[in-house]
Amino acid sequence: MTHHNNAPSTDTTNDPWADIRPYMDHEVADVLERLSHDSELLDALTRFRLPRMAKWARPVARALAGHAIRREVKGVTSVREFQMRIASYMERMIRTTTDAFEVSGLDKLDDNSAYLFIGNHRDISLDPAFVNYALYQAGRDTVRIAIGDNLLKKPYVTDLMRLNKSFIVPRSARGKRAMLAAYQQLSSYIRHSITEDNHSIWMAQREGRAKNGIDRTDPAIIKMLTMAKRHAERDMVFGDAIAELKLVPVSISYEYDPCDLQKAQELHDIATQGSYAKSEFEDIRSIVSGITGSKGRVQLKFGTPVGADMATPDEVAAEIDRQVIGGYRLFPSHYLALEALGESPELVARKSITRQDRERFKARLASVPEALQPYWLEQYANPVKHKAGRLSI
Repeated sequence: MTHHNNAPSTDTTNDPWADIRPYMDHEVADVLERLSHDSELLDALTRFRLPRMAKWARPVARALAGHAIRREVKGVTSVREFQMRIASYMERMIRTTTDAFEVSGLDKLDDNSAYLFIGNHRDISLDPAFVNYALYQAGRDTVRIAIGDNLLKKPYVTDLMRLNKSFIVPRSARGKRAMLAAYQQLSSYIRHSITEDNHSIWMAQREGRAKNGIDRTDPAIIKMLTMAKRHAERDMVFGDAIAELKLVPVSISYEYDPCDLQKAQELHDIATQGSYAKSEFEDIRSIVSGITGSKGRVQLKFGTPVGADMATPDEVAAEIDRQVIGGYRLFPSHYLALEALGESPELVARKSITRQDRERFKARLASVPEALQPYWLEQYANPVKHKAGRLSI
């Protein structure tokens, strides 16, 4: 497996990205030691694995959880070693919760080049995890992952994410000047990672998951990506700024979304009450549901690098959309949802649907509360309409 130096080449005594970048190898041992004594992490683990003991004998439960963490990460002194421990769990997750995991397009990309992978976003942790697993299987280095600071409300979550090569995207900075400075720092880190460290990055095409199944790139993200080049070279050519980042659209398709019910509830509440109130640990629960829930078949399609012939962020966003939607795999679940809604019958590929597909879909739909069913069905039907150019919004 190829492995680039995990640490940015910047001298750590003068590290402009210290507060947002992933952890470096020399920081790993201290972070793991800190995690093994983090009371919030230990409580979260014991609530999940030892619920009765966590309730009646918390100190004992915490001690057991701390011991389990130390045993699990014994001998881990680098980010790569940490990720290799994760790889076995990823293999088990794919084996037990998916019917198939297919990858295409990666063989067309240069083994020795870093890329900025921009993908559609359906699952908080799984989208980049599947990208990483595909790279790992191909003997390539894993990506640095962009993650919003809205997901990092607990110090132990931040530690775990940064150990797994995540870097922090600012979403909670207050005031225009603070946001501008934060995005300039982010843009310079991404550019440095690609052009200097030769280290690939994954980020979502827009903030937040596509809860309604409609994948669209936010041009503001493209503007952010070119900020560093613009700052360094006042007379920079926009297309050159895009080309140097080697931006590759990535399309991930799930036959079934383990978080489809939670997304339907959110869409329902927004439609009927005007807003949705997220509970304290909802993001963590979404991550757990994504990992443990049944997904059916999953396909990952790597596109081709966006060239220098782009003149505006809107053009780049449109090209990413073209490749993401073009590479999106429509499964029987998508066609059956469109059929259930009674919309565009000519788009339903009935020949690709087996009796087992129908039975599985029917059983899953039956478990969805009636009020949420239209929102649940839209998540699966919208990709069919999007691919056919039939979306009205």
